[in-house]
Amino acid sequence: MTKFNFDPAHSVVEFSVRHLMISNIKGRFTEFNANLEGNLNDLSTLKGSFTIDANSIDTRIGDRDSHLRSGDFLDVETYPEIKFELAKADEKSITGNVTIKGVTKEETFDLSYEGQSKNPMNGATTVGFIVNGSIDREKYGITFNQALETGGVMIGKDVNFQVSLEFALED
Repeated sequence: MTKFNFDPAHSVVEFSVRHLMISNIKGRFTEFNANLEGNLNDLSTLKGSFTIDANSIDTRIGDRDSHLRSGDFLDVETYPEIKFELAKADEKSITGNVTIKGVTKEETFDLSYEGQSKNPMNGATTVGFIVNGSIDREKYGITFNQALETGGVMIGKDVNFQVSLEFALED
């Protein structure tokens, strides 16, 4: 079983949410960690976890980020982490338990193993994965919203995301 060393400098967690029923607002988390091990020739052997520092949310608008950290949304003082515990994986998907605001739900997301390459800077064999998906924020108790005069709501319930992760393989 191969152990993977997480490379945060070459990894990213990005998300988008529908706003005013007419556009998407994008953001990212800047602090996160991943633990992974398994056999790259059989992705069903993958085991691991992924943790996000909820306070690291960044939408480029300070007031909005502060609101997203508040009890209306992530309540980072009470629930400082967003977690994913890997339960199973295959060539196309990854399933595990997502915990947000103390609520845990099983979710399945699209998984793409991007292959491996030798890093010319340090000589390490590096592998990449991309995870795409969507969660219903209301299932996790994040229900803040406002009705619009024109119909619909201010904030969509689906949070779409893309996570790109790089790992250096241990020798």
